[in-house]
Formats: sequence, C-alpha cells, structure tokens
Amino acid sequence: MICEKILGNESETRFQALAIDYIPIQWDEAFKKLLKKKTDGGREIGIRLDNTILTRGLRHGDILWYDRESAIAVRSVPCEVIVINISTAHPEMAAKVCYEIGNKHATLLWGEHSMQFVTPFNEPTMHQLSHLHGVSVKKKELVLNFDKRISSSVNSHTH
Repeated sequence: MICEKILGNESETRFQALAIDYIPIQWDEAFKKLLKKKTDGGREIGIRLDNTILTRGLRHGDILWYDRESAIAVRSVPCEVIVINISTAHPEMAAKVCYEIGNKHATLLWGEHSMQFVTPFNEPTMHQLSHLHGVSVKKKELVLNFDKRISSSVNSHTH
C-alpha cells in the first residue's frame, strides 16, 4: 500500500470510531518524503509525500489511509533528548546555547518555558553544554513536538 497524503488527524471526530493501526515514526524520519515502514499490525506501507512534508513533517496521529472500519496513523516514537535549562541569573547564555546547537546544524526546539530548549541527544553536545556557566542539561526521553521547533529545518546532521 502506498500512502501519498495526510488525510487528517486521529483527533478529528470523523476518525473516532475507527480501529487505528499505527506506523512508528522516529523523529528523524518525520520530514522525509519517502519511507518504507511496517505498521504495528504488520502491514507493509510505502509513504510517498510531496514537498510540503519538508516543512510540516509527519505528526503524531496523522492519518495516512482509512476506510469505513480502520485507519493507519502516525505514532511518533520517543527519543533521547537533551533538555537544556538556562539560569534566570544568566539569560545571555541562551544566545550561546542557540549558537552552539546551530553551529552543529542540530535540531532545536523550545522546551516547557522560555529559558528551556530541547535538542536530540548526542554525547559531544551533552558534554559541551554541561560545561557552560549558568546552563544545566539533562538527558531524557521525549516525543519531539515539532510545533515548538526553532530550527528552520529538522535533520539528524551532526559533526
């Protein structure tokens, strides 16, 4: 089966009565135009999307196929991240953190408040940020919310 459009989201009323079979999508797959995946129910699925996916991305609950009884939807998979907190005593460090993450071409998202950021985990970045004055970091597992992205693109590129 080839899925070529996002048809809605499982939160919409029209999909509430359907049995949902989920496709697990890793954070770094969410902005890819072509994917070959297997649903939790074992169905082989090809995903072929247009260029709008490059800026929108696949999101948890996106419906890629449905009929009268069932649907196939995206399940965003949690990943290891670095949660970065900037001390209110050192707000200028936000610029330093953003510069360092941007210099690595890494994905950066807003956290739960204005002095918190989230980036996918990698050890060198964790080590580097942990040595910045006024910055605390913690490794955690989260589903990334791309509505909170700061980066203009989302990728898995690191140095």
